[in-house]
Amino acid sequence: MTPRVGVVVLTQGKRPDDLRVAVESVLAQSAVDLDVVCVGNGWEPAGLPGEVRTLALAENVGIPAGRAAGVPHVNGELLLFIDDDARLLDDDFLSDVAARFAADPHLGIVQPRVDSPGPTSAPTRWIPRMRKGDPRHSSPVFSLWEGVLVARRAAYDASGGWGAPYFYAHEGIELAWRVWDAGYTVWYAGDLRCEHPAIDPARHRAYFRLNARNRVWLARRNLRWPFSWLYVGSWTAVQLVRTVRRPATWGSLRPWWGGWLEGWRSDPGGRRPLRWSTIWRMTRLGRPPVI
Repeated sequence: MTPRVGVVVLTQGKRPDDLRVAVESVLAQSAVDLDVVCVGNGWEPAGLPGEVRTLALAENVGIPAGRAAGVPHVNGELLLFIDDDARLLDDDFLSDVAARFAADPHLGIVQPRVDSPGPTSAPTRWIPRMRKGDPRHSSPVFSLWEGVLVARRAAYDASGGWGAPYFYAHEGIELAWRVWDAGYTVWYAGDLRCEHPAIDPARHRAYFRLNARNRVWLARRNLRWPFSWLYVGSWTAVQLVRTVRRPATWGSLRPWWGGWLEGWRSDPGGRRPLRWSTIWRMTRLGRPPVI
């Protein structure tokens, strides 16, 4: 039976050429049945092929909430999430991924290797593991680069889906943790590939504030004591060391500390602690939720 894939393309309408390329790379996929919706985050998508339905959100609700809004509008046992500045490089990408899900009923999410177009090297932050190594090496992971990933719908639903309150930054960590907590695995497939331009996340004016706030929220929403305090403490130390080593970034500390305090003072939008068995499973695989 031909696998059916629900596709959620997220856009704010600011990159029409990139959006066209992203959608074309999806529609070029072979040996799969596609159901595609383009979510306009505060924008009415237009000028898309007839096979693509659209969903206009009245305002920009943030990246995770925008992706989540598209899920009820597509059918398929698998879900592809793709941002408008990413594209699939091979027309058998989805059929290859679907075969892997069919072969392993415990597989919950697959994130491909991310290449950068042109001569620019892809940032190592796109490899979602502590010891980066060869980007072509595959492994279980406990965080995600969210620009392109494929999820088993049952695993996505069991995890609770994207954490809408985050708005931007670190929502992929929570999704990975909660998919593991639901009894599935999350896999980085270094032999599968997509493409995304190498851009600095700090281009977003609120990057440092949201980065710090969402680290605290991750702990408050998902971790039990003492891991909640260890996680926040370790990342606070990491941020301070990074800043001290690079004097040019000292100005980022003020918004970062503002976000850190906001993370403790504000409502993170719900708590669902990981089971102790999940924390043990993560620890056995080399990534306890400490850093």
